[in-house]
Amino acid sequence: MDDGTARAGEQQAGAGVAGRAEGLRERKKRQTRQYISDVATGLFLERGFDEVTIAEIAAAADVSVNTVYNYFPDKADLYFDRHDEVVERLSGIVRGRRPGESAAGAVVRVLRDELVMVSPALGLIPNYAHFMRICHASPVLMAKVWRMQNLAQDDLARTLERETGADRGDLMPELVAGQIAWLQNTVMRTIGRAMADGGEPNEVSRVVLVKLDAMEALLSDEILNYATKDTE
Repeated sequence: MDDGTARAGEQQAGAGVAGRAEGLRERKKRQTRQYISDVATGLFLERGFDEVTIAEIAAAADVSVNTVYNYFPDKADLYFDRHDEVVERLSGIVRGRRPGESAAGAVVRVLRDELVMVSPALGLIPNYAHFMRICHASPVLMAKVWRMQNLAQDDLARTLERETGADRGDLMPELVAGQIAWLQNTVMRTIGRAMADGGEPNEVSRVVLVKLDAMEALLSDEILNYATKDTE
């Protein structure tokens, strides 16, 4: 889903006509992308992922097939239209960690807060059940989930390297990224399965909170204290 931000041409004071025009073009592109995604989502939820073609999505959105591919490289990207946000989520949490907070500590805190709030960001909403049933029924979508998880872990490893100044041969960024990714992936997988099985959001969140506490307790002090941000 598009959040409608990053209107660079309109945010700069004194920007010229060309700058404003560029901002308007970017906004139009975001709106078109969002519309195509919304149309596709409606078709997927109504008929299933594998039963809907790109040509049908293009026709329903009143655009060309090439236009769809300009915004979405493949059909699975239409189902997971927040691909980039998913991949960059862990790195963003780590970069924004609080003074005195470690990388793993920041991720656990955010996950716990979202579970307590029964956040839709974790899929804790009633219609997420249908979304996940469609996903579980499609090998293509499950492969996409696996790929996004791996890309997110790799992105986090690079972020930890930069945040800690680790040498190229240091294994810790990759090892810690793996443990942090395991935390989030397990939380998301547990929620997805429980919701697909008809779970109620508040109940699912309580169960997963207990599981998150248990997972955190399994992490070593070295993992839990890695990449602690300076308090200065």
